[in-house]
Amino acid sequence: MPELIPFSGPIKPIAALFEAARERGGRALFVGGCVRDALLGRESKDFDVEIYGLPPAEVEALLRTLKIRFGAAGKSFGVFKLHGVPADVALPRRESKSGRGHRGFSVEGDPSMSVAEAAARRDFTVNAIYFDPLSGEVIDPLDGRADLALKVLRHASPAFPEDPLRVLRAMQFAARFRFDVAPETVELCGKIDPEGLSSERIFDEWSKLMTRGEEPSRGLNFLRACGWTRCFPELEALIGVEQDPAWHPEGDVWNHTLAAADVFARERLGDAFEDLVVGFAVLCHDFGKPATSCRSEKDGRIHAYGHDRAGVAPARRFLERMTNFRSLIDGVLPLVRWHMQPIAIWRSRAGDSAVRRLARNAGRIDRLLRVCSADAMGAETEKNADLRAASAWLLERAEALRVKDSAPAPLMLGRHLIALGVPAGKIFKPVLDACYEAQLDGKFSDEAGGTVFLKRELARRGVKLKLAGT
Repeated sequence: MPELIPFSGPIKPIAALFEAARERGGRALFVGGCVRDALLGRESKDFDVEIYGLPPAEVEALLRTLKIRFGAAGKSFGVFKLHGVPADVALPRRESKSGRGHRGFSVEGDPSMSVAEAAARRDFTVNAIYFDPLSGEVIDPLDGRADLALKVLRHASPAFPEDPLRVLRAMQFAARFRFDVAPETVELCGKIDPEGLSSERIFDEWSKLMTRGEEPSRGLNFLRACGWTRCFPELEALIGVEQDPAWHPEGDVWNHTLAAADVFARERLGDAFEDLVVGFAVLCHDFGKPATSCRSEKDGRIHAYGHDRAGVAPARRFLERMTNFRSLIDGVLPLVRWHMQPIAIWRSRAGDSAVRRLARNAGRIDRLLRVCSADAMGAETEKNADLRAASAWLLERAEALRVKDSAPAPLMLGRHLIALGVPAGKIFKPVLDACYEAQLDGKFSDEAGGTVFLKRELARRGVKLKLAGT
């Protein structure tokens, strides 16, 4: 059997499907990303199969006969999402625009469609290549292999604008495969209205850019070229914002952000959530510069004092338009806010209390240092050496203080106040806050020391203790 897409590993259970379809007078073909990836020598995690010449009921019966389990979702559109196998089985479908948004389509499975007709309904020529594992034939109606060789994304047909999400798919594909987008496709994308796109679908494409893009700058520059940065005003605001060339020879804030994003991509950990948090933080880290950048009348140099603080609000707007994923947003914003601190506390040779406070404020020092690394390496100057030294020093101190990947846990809690006979009330918060600040300052490091400080703080506030049992 030809080995372009071998029936091994997770897709082994569907090997019999192709022969069974042929025996019934149909033809099953691999299509889309799995064929594209195989031709590029990459592994695929998801597989799409289209079956031609068999009506939906017969395809369903075929799957049941082969004991291939599938869900009900998508079945009415001729799509069978398999259980336990990373594959979808579908009929070729005719789609026509019937309303606004990505749901404004009428979809009808049509087993009589030709492969060439079905190919024209796909997004890009490189995703419209088919493979017959029985014969070994690669079917390429739109010459997608030529575009693969050229590393070009080209829209498959004039039907491309029917789903505006395809613009963002072009963004993340360009980044993932280091492809250029064909000029005619860039021009067409510029005419597409994003109206009707759901935030969930938008976020999904941005997530792929962040977690899988090998060169995010390609995708972001494509957005700029086709005018879709208008849909993300916080990003568009970076274009043309000047920076001091002594610190940023790469140019404006837009160029710096893209360079930093590419550094981040090279340093990804492979943990989807961690990379998503740090990736979005890198993308958003200088969102405060458009509002704070100015040229000094004294020396003519460009400064952006306070851009870390000013960047939090636009970063929040950018993220919250796309997602309500709170753990992501709550992870990103502190990294934007505090990304200037590691180098600052290193230069001042601050003590352990500053490291503890940074862990409290930023949440994760290890994440923060990844953002700082991308920021510094995105500007090729001598400050890179300082950043490396600062990162090594801060990481060593954070590990020693056990705050590398979490804020210091408060040692004094409400139960300690209750044990001292203090009734629950408004006094709890200010007293416990004072204890936590003292802990960060290193005034105590264990529960016994914390209890001593707590008693002193209560006495200072005139609170009389009434120990349990007295």
